[in-house]
Amino acid sequence: MNGGGGGVNGGGGGGGGGGGGAYERPAAPGGARLGIQGGQRLSGTVVVPGDKSISHRALLVAALAEGTSTITGLSDGDDVARTAGVLRQLDVAVTAGPDGTVTVAGGRGRIRPPRAVLDFGNSGTGIRLTLGVLAGMGITATLTGDRSLRGRPMDRVAVPLTAMGARLRGTGSRCLPPVRIAATPLTGIDYRPPMASAQVKSAVLLAGISAAGTTVVRERVPTRTHTEELLAAAGATIDVRDEGGERVVRVRRCDLAPGVIAVPGDPSQAAFWVVAALLTPGSSVVVDGVYLGPARSGFLDVLARMGAPVTTATPSGADGPVGSISVRHPGGPLRGTVITASEIPSLDEVPILALAAATAEGPSRFRDVGELRVKESDRLEGIAALLHAFRCGATVDGDDLVVEGGAVPRAAIFDPRGDHRLAMTAAVAGLAADPGSGVTTVTSWEMVDTSYPGFVTDLGTLGARAEVTECRGDGVTE
Repeated sequence: MNGGGGGVNGGGGGGGGGGGGAYERPAAPGGARLGIQGGQRLSGTVVVPGDKSISHRALLVAALAEGTSTITGLSDGDDVARTAGVLRQLDVAVTAGPDGTVTVAGGRGRIRPPRAVLDFGNSGTGIRLTLGVLAGMGITATLTGDRSLRGRPMDRVAVPLTAMGARLRGTGSRCLPPVRIAATPLTGIDYRPPMASAQVKSAVLLAGISAAGTTVVRERVPTRTHTEELLAAAGATIDVRDEGGERVVRVRRCDLAPGVIAVPGDPSQAAFWVVAALLTPGSSVVVDGVYLGPARSGFLDVLARMGAPVTTATPSGADGPVGSISVRHPGGPLRGTVITASEIPSLDEVPILALAAATAEGPSRFRDVGELRVKESDRLEGIAALLHAFRCGATVDGDDLVVEGGAVPRAAIFDPRGDHRLAMTAAVAGLAADPGSGVTTVTSWEMVDTSYPGFVTDLGTLGARAEVTECRGDGVTE
């Protein structure tokens, strides 16, 4: 199939990777490996990449807006670069300046059917949200991704889009990619997603602004609100309110206005540095410019409940819920707790929170996190495998993850099998490992380019060191 990736500057994207869960054994030869010594303390201030969720949505809303929009702070990960590359295939002009500012010359009249398959690499957010945009626009296209993405179900967005009148065809009952979407007019629906999913909500809303009638999405568990915020800022006909204990969003067909979009730092990336500081004695870290809005700061509430000395500050006059997170090593162990999926609807911070729980006094239980099974890998089993690799106790109990607590991580060799969040969690585990247990090696490290290519650079900014080695196909490092 012809790929449609590429960086924001128009170059090739990174990202591909295998599917399957993480487990404790070396990867096949080739790729990059991270080596990190335990016992290094972190100190200083770091700025994480632009929020990945907001970045995808900013590009898509700007592509639909009638005119030229400017985006600052866009995520530099491969996932977002794939969305930018796909928009170029749809004849939307996406241009990056030398300072990283991105301009998007958009409008419904600019978007054209692609001449090749749209390749999203490893990006589940990109493919699901773009299905909503293309369904609303009546664009015929085929959407695919790497081996991992081709194993992830698209039925969760295919079901409501089909109810609106779209024609989608994927592989099997779960509508696995490649997904073919055919041009048909849409009509708004009243939809209550069966699971908490910002991707499903966003796909339906992005289709709804081009559909006849009113489109309604009802959420029992509120999810991240980035799509609603960006649509409202672009002048969409949108209404958000609480009704009968649900969060209800209504949109109608409308034209969007271009504007300036400032993407704040990604809280799910900030979580790695927050937990790293909590687990490494003598550490004190500030993560600046982070989005602290609804449905994104639940991991901080969990850590505070566990006894973590974490504070946030939002500058007066700030444009939106953006501020800093300050954290220091607590001087003693955290406390185990019970975490529900509704506290962290996206579940993105569960891997790093599970590592924090592994070192806490007493057990912790993550309830109803079965949705982790359909992330970049079977992330639920992958988290348990990661903790076992570092000699921490954990079990999967149905849709719950139970972490024993009381462990001191020990250096390990760990293969995240194509899951960027497991790779970065393993790096933090290696940093927190008993210094006498040796050096931790995280294989398939190249997958971190999906969301946080500057992770090792920022580690150095905070005073710690790690070494990345590239391996040839024969397994020899160079």
